[in-house]
Amino acid sequence: MNSPPRRIAHLDMDAFYASVELLRYPELKGQPVVIGGGRDRQPVRQTDGSLKVARLKDYAGRGVVTTSTYEARALGVFSAMGMMKAALLAPEAILLPVDFDAYRHYSRLFKAAVAAITPQIEDRGIDEIYIDLSDLPEESLFLARRIKQAVRDATGLSCSIGISPNKLLSKICSDLDKPDGITIIGLEDLPSRIWPLPARKINGIGPKASEKLTALGIHTIADLAKARPSLLQEHFGLSYASWLLRAANGIDERGVVTRSEPKSISRETTFEKDLHPKQDRVVLGEIFTALCTRVAADLVRKGYRGRTIGIKLRYDDFRTVTRDVTLPESTADAATIRKAAGECLRRVPLDKRLRLLGVRVGTLISARQGEVAPMAQQGELPLE
Repeated sequence: MNSPPRRIAHLDMDAFYASVELLRYPELKGQPVVIGGGRDRQPVRQTDGSLKVARLKDYAGRGVVTTSTYEARALGVFSAMGMMKAALLAPEAILLPVDFDAYRHYSRLFKAAVAAITPQIEDRGIDEIYIDLSDLPEESLFLARRIKQAVRDATGLSCSIGISPNKLLSKICSDLDKPDGITIIGLEDLPSRIWPLPARKINGIGPKASEKLTALGIHTIADLAKARPSLLQEHFGLSYASWLLRAANGIDERGVVTRSEPKSISRETTFEKDLHPKQDRVVLGEIFTALCTRVAADLVRKGYRGRTIGIKLRYDDFRTVTRDVTLPESTADAATIRKAAGECLRRVPLDKRLRLLGVRVGTLISARQGEVAPMAQQGELPLE
């Protein structure tokens, strides 16, 4: 008996952090809201019931935007953007502090709601999952609507779902009809739905790669699919060039990984623009601390500790370097991870602009559930 055709869904919560905050402060719906900064910017409910909030124009510092509502995005404010730059674009936008405890709570709720429909889920982070629908008898549109309703019932939040024969295409599709959208395609829809999109829509093509492709006259996914392999190899190397061509042609054999013992747990971020280790030292320090804190939280949530702490840097010329250190004891403590990762950072050249920064914890062992990772100490990058 032949196996059913693959149907992979990618579910992406809509402006997740911001949407969770709007559950708490429903009167802010429809307004440009930016999430970022410390708890000192917590809204205050006045005696008359009104809400006193901070405005982006009043922010002073070198922090970065964690996320924003769609109304703020329409004004040009996106995640990883410097807060001061965002204030120039949307001075009257409301500024709320991050609350990762709340976000993790709603993350668990929406994933449990989907798991009640099918356990074939791959967890890809706090606000997104892949779902293998291949063995379910219902048709794709019915399943997408059922999953979206289950998520809304459990959380009060909306999500967008893309369904296709593979993970790569579904990831693209989930972003096409945001917010609260459903997009379903087959391989036969590649020329009409996927190829006209900008090449940067492929997950794995960052800003710098997109710039290089544009310089080569490759603007759309169709351009990339038809590009000469030798041209791509010359500018990107054999491995990445091969992946680019396969991705542009909708080829992705990866399966949905529902359960596996991780070898490591990591967090990384690609910057909206390249940052210099000295000129942008404070901003990079905040990002570095946030990555360490989130890795620690992931370790606790998944029930692991690790001994090997590593960093990953990608320079503006696409060269990537890694460094790691092995601790005498396993840890899931954010401050300990931050200190060890800082030691690794001192061992790499920091004379060029950076486009990516990552933190990894490996050599994992099982740990007790239910512990809370403390916040890593704030600080600048250890450049001396």
